[in-house]
Amino acid sequence: MQTPLVVIKRLRSLQRWLCALATCLAVLVLIQPLRAEPVTPAQARPTDVSSQHTGSFEVAPVRILGVPALVVASPELPGSGSVVSAQRRAEVIEGNLSLLYANQSLCTQAEQLSETILERLVLGGPREQQLCSGDPWAVHGSADQLVVERVAGPAGSVLLQARLPGRAVPLPLLTVTAADGQLHGFTPQQLANQWQSVLQRRLRHARRTMQPDQLGLRIRVTVAVELFLLLTTALTLQLWNRLRRQLSERWTPQPQRAPRAQQSTPWLLLASRISFVLVLLQGLAMVGFAVAAIPGRIPLALGLLLQPLDILTKAAAVGAVVLALRLLLRLLLRQWRSSPNVPAELQARREQRSLNLLQAGQRLLSLSGVVVLLALVISGIPGLAATPVASWLAGGAVLGALALVFQGLLRDFAAGVVVLIEDHYAVGDWVQVDALEGTVEDVGILTTELRALDQRVVVIPNSRCEQVVNHTRIRSGVELVVPLPPRSPQLERVLSVLAEECVLFAAKPEWKDLLLEPPLIRGVKRITPLAVELSVLLITRTGAQWAAERALLTQIVARMEREALPLAQDETMTS
Repeated sequence: MQTPLVVIKRLRSLQRWLCALATCLAVLVLIQPLRAEPVTPAQARPTDVSSQHTGSFEVAPVRILGVPALVVASPELPGSGSVVSAQRRAEVIEGNLSLLYANQSLCTQAEQLSETILERLVLGGPREQQLCSGDPWAVHGSADQLVVERVAGPAGSVLLQARLPGRAVPLPLLTVTAADGQLHGFTPQQLANQWQSVLQRRLRHARRTMQPDQLGLRIRVTVAVELFLLLTTALTLQLWNRLRRQLSERWTPQPQRAPRAQQSTPWLLLASRISFVLVLLQGLAMVGFAVAAIPGRIPLALGLLLQPLDILTKAAAVGAVVLALRLLLRLLLRQWRSSPNVPAELQARREQRSLNLLQAGQRLLSLSGVVVLLALVISGIPGLAATPVASWLAGGAVLGALALVFQGLLRDFAAGVVVLIEDHYAVGDWVQVDALEGTVEDVGILTTELRALDQRVVVIPNSRCEQVVNHTRIRSGVELVVPLPPRSPQLERVLSVLAEECVLFAAKPEWKDLLLEPPLIRGVKRITPLAVELSVLLITRTGAQWAAERALLTQIVARMEREALPLAQDETMTS
């Protein structure tokens, strides 16, 4: 039974770890959208366009500011290479569309500054003709001036293009193919009519969003929301710290504490946990709104804000699987424990071992559930799907380095599994590991806890338990040594007395059921200048050997005193 102080310490440790984990996940999510480099014509399209095969078609979405607008199709079979794939089409189309709302830059900051000095201060050229800071492709302007129009293309296809003031030639956007029409169930002309309306509406909205005044308004609103969330988070964090202090005071042993105060402790604990969850949710909301301030990252921000529900769903699913596996483990161990083929003398040991396996198995299942849930949560973070393979390989290298650093823990884990499978010892056994001995109180995944005679708890890594002496596995035994004086040992009389006392001892009701065999007199064990040692062997049920040893020694000493039989003066009674 854990004391309240131990519980509060472990709760605080868990809360610190959860805070650190939440912070790491938030930083990891936040840096994903910030990793994007300045947009260039070769990089105008997003890198996370993904396709999938639907029937006879390969389909891929086309996004504007991160929101899917169209779905293009390709009849290409995997690996045929006969036509342009849907994924490649979507990438090219997104690049064409981004020319109308995203700032395109071919120059570095130094090149842009050099061009500005040259054109404005030296040559005096118009700003619209500047390559780095002007509008070289004549695509900027008012949002409402953009018009998407249809033009007949070859082989029954339809070309959608954008007409802008200041451009003599329209900007081609995409071609509606027969495969697109077949997938959507329309002719290319009918589908082009729908896409024309969608593109004109979406592109005008994107151009408005990227206007400097709209970007400034977005930043101002985001700052206001972030300040409000920061204030509420600080208040919630202060409330959580206050509840923690009250819990520490309530759980501190005080005999004069009122019963009502003890009854309110569970409510304080619940309020502390709720406030802690609120702090995490508010921190996640701050990250989500910060990401939403970046144009084109609204889906990512919504994905972040929906993460708590997603995590809760995953936790419920993983928890249900772990609970089912724990129930299955309990059922299998119960069936294994109650097998009729087990001899009676091994039944008690099997019950003891089944409890040990149940405890360790439940811990292992819980740990596995936590690891799986953590992997699912990290893999479901928006933005991580586009992480390059090199990053994952680097993460694998880091994990390999960590495995080398923590190889001792891995060795302890493997040794713990071997201990459980091979039944070296179980909870309740009295074992001796090197110079340490005591009762096994816990067999963990990494360590084993022993309770010594002086009630100290000894924690031993499982990898150190290589040579273990188990005094209580299935049966127990102890050797009694009766030292006699070397000059006049009177062996015949002493052996006769020992035989009588052993018979009387085995017949006693309190020892009859605990002795597996009658005490065995082995005779003379050793002769030294100090004593002639007689050996008596006791075989008892698990854990009863030392009590039986003390009782039989007391009985033998009392009988030898009555018979005036001397004992050696300089020898102990046991080996």
